[in-house]
Amino acid sequence: MATRILFFSFFFFSFYTPAFAQNTLAEGPFKQLILRGVTLINGNGAPARGPVDIVIEGDKITDVKVVGNPGITIDPNNRPQLKKGGKEIDGTGKYALPGFVDMHGHIGGVSQGADWDYVFHLWLAHGVTTVREPSGRGIDFTLDLKKKAANNEIIAPRIISYTGFGEGVDGIETPEQAREWVRNNAKKGADGIKFFGAPPKIMKAALDENKRLGLGSACHHTQMSVARWNVLHSARAGLTSMEHWYGLPEALFEDRTVQNYPLNYNYQNEQHRFEEAGKLWEQAAPPYSAHWNDVMDELLALDFTLDPTFNIYEASRDLHRARRAEWHEIYTLPALWRFYQPSKISHGSYWHFWGTEQEIAWKKNFNLWMTFINEYKNRGGRVTTGSDSGFIFQLYGFAYIRELELLREAGFHPLEVIRSATLSGAEALGMEDQIGTIAIGKQADIVLIDENPLENLKVLYGTGAIKLTEDNQVVRVGGIQYTISNGVIYHSKALLEEVAKRVEKEKLIENFTIKQPGIKLP
Repeated sequence: MATRILFFSFFFFSFYTPAFAQNTLAEGPFKQLILRGVTLINGNGAPARGPVDIVIEGDKITDVKVVGNPGITIDPNNRPQLKKGGKEIDGTGKYALPGFVDMHGHIGGVSQGADWDYVFHLWLAHGVTTVREPSGRGIDFTLDLKKKAANNEIIAPRIISYTGFGEGVDGIETPEQAREWVRNNAKKGADGIKFFGAPPKIMKAALDENKRLGLGSACHHTQMSVARWNVLHSARAGLTSMEHWYGLPEALFEDRTVQNYPLNYNYQNEQHRFEEAGKLWEQAAPPYSAHWNDVMDELLALDFTLDPTFNIYEASRDLHRARRAEWHEIYTLPALWRFYQPSKISHGSYWHFWGTEQEIAWKKNFNLWMTFINEYKNRGGRVTTGSDSGFIFQLYGFAYIRELELLREAGFHPLEVIRSATLSGAEALGMEDQIGTIAIGKQADIVLIDENPLENLKVLYGTGAIKLTEDNQVVRVGGIQYTISNGVIYHSKALLEEVAKRVEKEKLIENFTIKQPGIKLP
């Protein structure tokens, strides 16, 4: 592939052929690119190793070579040689990881006021190189961006497009209609289907046809359907992965068939919906009980993938933390901040009156939920990393890193956390031969950072981590330096600067200041 230098702003994009200018956001792919002397964390569970030279030609990794030992001068004769016209990056003291896979990434939204370019900048700045879009603004919208991303026409991660089941039709009433819709979805070029629930005969037919065609599938088991179709039903019928956790406690029920809904419960009332969801895991079989083990064992046997998206529910257990995250001031658009506020008509704005009792219940809910997820991983099950950003004070990119921290809280070793974010996601998408680890022949998807993320996952945040120096000075360390996707080098901090400029511009236009809900500023 001929060398191209890609430059992009929020307002235009074009391709350039002259030498790279330091203020551009992206460059490449190159005839040859060598990352010199990095410490490799390879996403497969293996410990860090280095110094390593990584050779990239075009969009493919062509060599991964250990070139010495820590603290010892590297013999230049023992290193891959740079070809004429190639580029190299000094990775001494830096850590290289495979590009991250976000298994639940919505590409902005009209209600949020978040355009795709804003979202893509934030994702790439946080090392996300592959995104599974689980339905959102329509398959045509997503497929258009997917094509442009694949051709390096825009700054964007790799996009895996899932269509919301039933999109584009007035209704699906028969199994044959379900099969026909699935076939048409495949013809459009979709990679899979996102289900929310349907009558059992419809779900069975759709999943069977989708499996026959070799497409992926995910399901958010909504409360409106889960009483007659939980996670076990889905997995048995051919579903490949589940979103969130709805449907899993229901499969674990022993003394009931529906959750203990209050008799005045209304699903359209977000306070009801999320408050009662926080009591759901306590109604399931206890951890390590016979039924609990039986459900887990069956899901494991079916090679089923769990994508928990812990972060999107974190406001349930600590609302103050979620709405006061430091990055909101710089990187959250005014329109997005307004969308986050309490409302009776916006999805996820469930704190009509959210308090201590609700948060304590959700803390218990998280503990039981995390216990299942961690044990599933311990027994060989696949757990992936998804963010579901754009709702409930969770910001694109930043929320993904928070998800890594929550996997760590669930009991994952940091190496297991990285595996969940990389290789596990690749396996769930059937792309483990292309992405997920840094290996010869795979796509050049790499994250490069100055700090060791295994010691502190917070260094992966765009805002970095706070550190006190030996001379008692407070500094910020970390933040990803480069995100390489398909051989294109994205300057992560420059991407964040573009986002900050855009947010500041819109604040000035609107004379906007972030304020907390219910507080009137003079």
